[in-house]
Amino acid sequence: MRTQVAVIGGGPAGLLLGQLLLRQGIETVVLERRSREYVLARIRAGVLETGLTELAAEAGVAARMQAEGLVHDGTLLAYDDRSFRVDFEALTDKTVLVYGQTELTKDLYDARDAAGGTTFFNCEDVTLHDIETDRPSVTFTHDGQSKTLVCDVIAGCDGFHGPSRQAIPEDKRREYEKTYPFGWLGILSRTPPVDEELIYANSARGFALCSMRGTELSRYYIQCPLSDSPDDWEDARFWDELKRRLPEEAADHLVTGPSIDKSIAPLRSFVCEPMQYGRLFLCGDAAHIVPPTGAKGLNTAAGDVSYLYRALMQFYSDSDAHGLEIYSQIALQRVWKTQRFSWWMTNLLHRFPDQSEFDLRMQRAELAYLETSEAARRNLAVSYVGLPY
Repeated sequence: MRTQVAVIGGGPAGLLLGQLLLRQGIETVVLERRSREYVLARIRAGVLETGLTELAAEAGVAARMQAEGLVHDGTLLAYDDRSFRVDFEALTDKTVLVYGQTELTKDLYDARDAAGGTTFFNCEDVTLHDIETDRPSVTFTHDGQSKTLVCDVIAGCDGFHGPSRQAIPEDKRREYEKTYPFGWLGILSRTPPVDEELIYANSARGFALCSMRGTELSRYYIQCPLSDSPDDWEDARFWDELKRRLPEEAADHLVTGPSIDKSIAPLRSFVCEPMQYGRLFLCGDAAHIVPPTGAKGLNTAAGDVSYLYRALMQFYSDSDAHGLEIYSQIALQRVWKTQRFSWWMTNLLHRFPDQSEFDLRMQRAELAYLETSEAARRNLAVSYVGLPY
């Protein structure tokens, strides 16, 4: 088989890149190791920056997002049994959109089907070859048959555990990582959100987040030990603990119900440098991971997609490889800024096992400063709504 761009990974980053390229007449083949049903069953975050919504519009997949997504022009931060608002629109003239990542992935698959894009699911033994040459290839097994895909460029959008990053020789890459000593226990419930905006809560009992996927679908999280299992948390115990971590006014309005999804996610910060090697270009979790506190995972991946998409357009329309040559340099500048924001938000809002009384006082002072300083809130808002590409 032959294509122009081989996209490894059929999640939202790979699909978004593939759809953008298809609309420019650039051939792509997407390889996904899981089934389509598996990919669409994954529950992920749903706070989308303006840059991502604009990319979705450019890819022709924004109609349902714009009709069903919830525009958020601010968020609430809570501590000491009270909360204050960060007004995104007033501080930055921008908003964010709450729209489930699963829904965006569905839209992208539907668009790819309509455009006649080629996608292989349940791919095994995916291996990258000759990435230092101008004729790289990918071999894989599909339906029991060995296949070879020859291409000009490989986009590695296959996540942290995929083969793309591992194809870069160890002596040619450097990895930076920080793991956090707790996880997030999250549940999804068919209940109305406790508030029209997200609530980020710093509590003596640990962090909590009140989010939503729609007007009747809520997503809630609480900080928990990594040693816990979702089975340790019956619904009643979860709701009781969540209420204890929220300001009284919010807890009194919380509508509870049976969970329809429950899981624990570890928190990690990770960056691989460089994000390219030869004709291989990494996007999203294949190159970097952020703790979810700042809602930057998919949004940072969208920044990568934007840079790579425009570099590939330049490459194919003008035979100009300059954008590809500087892709890693440009992408990493934004990646490290989103890492900083996610790290800062995580340290601001969570309780760490080794925190001293001084550390706790500093955490509270930072929250009090945010509450009273418009400049501090603007700084938070600029990063939250999304840095420019």
